[in-house]
Amino acid sequence: MVRRRYIPLRTAQPGMILDQAIIDRAGRVLIARRTPLEDFHIEGLRKMGVGGIYIREGEEDPDQEVEKEEQSLPAALQKTYDKVKVKDPARVKISESVRKRVAQGVQYLYQDTNSADFTNASRSITDDLLKAIEDNDAVAVDIGALQVSDEYTFKHSVDVATMAMIVARKYGLNDNQVYQIGIAGLLHDIGKSKIPNEILNKAAKLTDDEFTIMKMHSTYGYHILEPKKDISQEVKLGVLQHHEKMNGKGYPMQVTGEKIHLFSRIISVADIYDALVTERPYKKPFSPRAAVEMIMSMTEELDIKVMKCFMESVILYPVGSDVMLSTGEMARVVENMSYAVLRPRVLGLQSGKVYDLANDVKCANIIIL
Repeated sequence: MVRRRYIPLRTAQPGMILDQAIIDRAGRVLIARRTPLEDFHIEGLRKMGVGGIYIREGEEDPDQEVEKEEQSLPAALQKTYDKVKVKDPARVKISESVRKRVAQGVQYLYQDTNSADFTNASRSITDDLLKAIEDNDAVAVDIGALQVSDEYTFKHSVDVATMAMIVARKYGLNDNQVYQIGIAGLLHDIGKSKIPNEILNKAAKLTDDEFTIMKMHSTYGYHILEPKKDISQEVKLGVLQHHEKMNGKGYPMQVTGEKIHLFSRIISVADIYDALVTERPYKKPFSPRAAVEMIMSMTEELDIKVMKCFMESVILYPVGSDVMLSTGEMARVVENMSYAVLRPRVLGLQSGKVYDLANDVKCANIIIL
């Protein structure tokens, strides 16, 4: 059984597992969640003035869905919290056994794109992911809870497929369309199986020539899928066009607006978000807040309605999670607002005050770090 426990920093010891991300004022991740602490981490946190941290203890049950356990509060504060908290919308939950099965399935797809079982394997994985959504009527996704694989391409494919299905449901697509976009999201980067490994896994910024080759992956993906008669044309277009932009500045064909298939417009937003928040050898991850802010700024490149549906589908700060405010106070999230994903209602853990970051003008200058 895994549990999350708050400890004063002075009691922290090397080897303890950090159960929160340490983020600076610019939104950069300084220490990733689940990092085993070393002496220099603890010393760095002390110099930053951090008074306490959350650590992770125990072992996971292989078939237990991962839940974040709330740290109990002092009695008076707990009473206030219980009174004001509003439960989050249902989120996608994936058991450990399903994670392993999905990760193995995606690896199989990338290793043999000519397999006679390629389409059936794609459908089987999508069935697993869609079942995870439908089992609890999920309408939102907590990206940090997916983690099906440590290998980027496999994890990214599953993240994008899951987010795309959630957004498609929010958009109002029918059940078959939601299922088909799940397949398209799962396969959107399948063309990378044709990109040389020295480019795909390069730990530094790509040269212009290398990037030109990398940009071929969406075309390669279409060519892999095109002869497969049991994969729909909308899935193939979703794969081909997922890097197109509404203003015509995408690739491979520089198409614009509604000439870009809706599947591609949805996958594009999910693809960009997941790529931003994921650490890669050549870049540090963006914080979820910074990634959302960047997407919100891309009004010329992305479909506005899709962006809105995406914002309403992503939970950045789950109710019960603890966050650092720009005032220096730790706070616990008590309610999320679908129209203001960056500004939930929170309970100050020192002051005992409830801050409505989305609606109270007195809180206009307070942000979550």
